[in-house]
Amino acid sequence: MLIGTILQGKGTQVATVRPEATVTELLAVLAESNIGAVVVSEDGESIAGIVSERDVVRRLHDRGAGVLDDAVSSIMTTEVRTCPSDADVDDLRQTMTTHRIRHVPVVDSGRLAGIVSIGDVVKSSIEALETEKAYLVDYLQH
Repeated sequence: MLIGTILQGKGTQVATVRPEATVTELLAVLAESNIGAVVVSEDGESIAGIVSERDVVRRLHDRGAGVLDDAVSSIMTTEVRTCPSDADVDDLRQTMTTHRIRHVPVVDSGRLAGIVSIGDVVKSSIEALETEKAYLVDYLQH
């Protein structure tokens, strides 16, 4: 299965924040969208970084509550691992597991095209296994 198949099911909308947004503004986006990470982007198409709720928690621990007024750019991860929509789900699952990454932006033709979480990847793998099981059960019964 390809990453594009996951995006067809979940959609291609990606929550983004600008690098100069405050951490408090970031938290509002995370809470309102019920998501765990946001792509940091100047224009909604390019990727300057990614920031997750875990990043916020770690910086709160390190810096204290003052971090809430800091710019998102001060806590974001700038080396963002991305994938194209024609990437194989199994390959991405392995990469996410190996590198302990929970969110991967999807980039096509240099533009942000979606985002997948480890939950999306695991769900698609389970669905593929269930489909395979159903075919095998059907085959054995006939």
